[in-house]
Amino acid sequence: MRTLIRSATVIDGTETARYQADVLVEDGRIAAIHTESAQSPGADRVIDATGLVLAPGFIDMHAHSDLQILLNPTHPSRITQGVTTEVLGQDGLSYAPVTSEVLAVVRRKIAGWNSDPSDFDFDWRSVGDYLDRLDRGIATNAAYLVPHGVVRALVVGWDDIPATPEQIAEMQRIVGQAMSEGAVGLSAGLTYTPGMYADNDELLALCRTVAEYGGYFSPHHRSYGAGAMEAYAEMVDLTSRAGCALHLAHTTLNFGPNKGRAPELLALLDAATEAGADISLDTYPYLPGATTLSAILPSWSSAGSTEETLARLTDPEALTRIREHLEVTGSDGCHGVTAEWNTIEISGVGHDELNHYVGQTIEQIATAEGRDPFDVCIDILLRDELASGILQHVGHEENVQAIMQHPRHTGGSDGLLVGAKPHPRGWGTFARYLGHYCRDLGLMSLEECVGHLSGRAATRLRLVDRGFIRPGYAADLVLFDPDTVADTATFDQPRQAAAGFTHVFVRGQLALDDGELTGVTAGRSLRRGADGGVR
Repeated sequence: MRTLIRSATVIDGTETARYQADVLVEDGRIAAIHTESAQSPGADRVIDATGLVLAPGFIDMHAHSDLQILLNPTHPSRITQGVTTEVLGQDGLSYAPVTSEVLAVVRRKIAGWNSDPSDFDFDWRSVGDYLDRLDRGIATNAAYLVPHGVVRALVVGWDDIPATPEQIAEMQRIVGQAMSEGAVGLSAGLTYTPGMYADNDELLALCRTVAEYGGYFSPHHRSYGAGAMEAYAEMVDLTSRAGCALHLAHTTLNFGPNKGRAPELLALLDAATEAGADISLDTYPYLPGATTLSAILPSWSSAGSTEETLARLTDPEALTRIREHLEVTGSDGCHGVTAEWNTIEISGVGHDELNHYVGQTIEQIATAEGRDPFDVCIDILLRDELASGILQHVGHEENVQAIMQHPRHTGGSDGLLVGAKPHPRGWGTFARYLGHYCRDLGLMSLEECVGHLSGRAATRLRLVDRGFIRPGYAADLVLFDPDTVADTATFDQPRQAAAGFTHVFVRGQLALDDGELTGVTAGRSLRRGADGGVR
């Protein structure tokens, strides 16, 4: 198939000036770039791109589509906003590598992220097998991070106990095996169980293993609230000692204590970079965060299996301790702050009989029912078996804007796609950067913005032939109208396709054609090779 994209404004991902060109796509690759009008002998299709920007396909550096990309392979939330590659395995919790026993627990723990269909065949256990499953056909390409929490569960279990030297060595072996099967790095969820139980000796050893394979460490670190600056500094120090590249996941400074503190964080990162550290970061361009309701619980109460956690939620003595953490001293699961019930909104539930709570905060539910907010929270957790998703309205606009302008910033949606009202970032992140923050607010040039969303991410991932528009590169491309591109997903209607995108190519095939999904699933896994490059 030969397709000529004629008269495009090419913004190639390098952050250099745009230029006009005709671009020929053939056999899944960029065959030629003509800065003077090209003839089209033998072209099967000519697309008139007058007035449109041709950019490299965008790279979502923090996606939670690990199961949803298989349940819904056409993946409209990403394709309709120009995303052609996602990085899965985030926050230390995903579906490989696992045993059947560990998989059973993981499925329930992250049901609020990906759902947990009873009729789906989890026909893999290793990272390599999971990547093979993706290769049967998905809409976007996908890279994978080894999830630390799952590796810890395989070796240490789900309880709050330190790993022995022998167990750390076994975790290193498992991480090395996953890297050799194609993983690009290691993720961690240090406010989620069981990742939060790991000390820095454990993390240091695993980061050293990742560094040996040329990968990077992407932590959801120990706090985005109270103690956030210390948590960032901890990750910078740890990876510097390990000689491992660091990619800071969903880099935010939320909750009251962090208002206006972004310059402090950026100064920390700049100082470390000047000293030789290899650091990048991603953010989503919204104020509220999203997670599961169970995530706000103190870590000791979430130890072990789902059944053990639910049992503690019916134990009067345990509930007294949980209330103390959530309402007086601060919960480590809630980033060291107390729960502000007026900021915690139910975004999705696992049990349909609780649907009437979706869109309401815990405080609103408590007021309507004449109940105590803590009791409402515990009741929902019990009745929904920990499957409830939430939005947390705790962000600061000045922090969001300052962080996204950093020269090592990339785009990551952190998008959860399940629930009645998931966060709109799953459908709108990349369009919101291009439209609201770039065009409307003028925080960066369009060349810089496209670079944030493509070339910078490709460099971090060590993609061999993606992320830029160059002859011979894979034809992962997006055409959009810079005057009309916009996010249309809202908190009330979060599943709305972005505006302004006309065509999206994945490996040279059109997944979006004249604004319409084609159903093409040309995406495949992207694997780290023996040379460290990802292809």
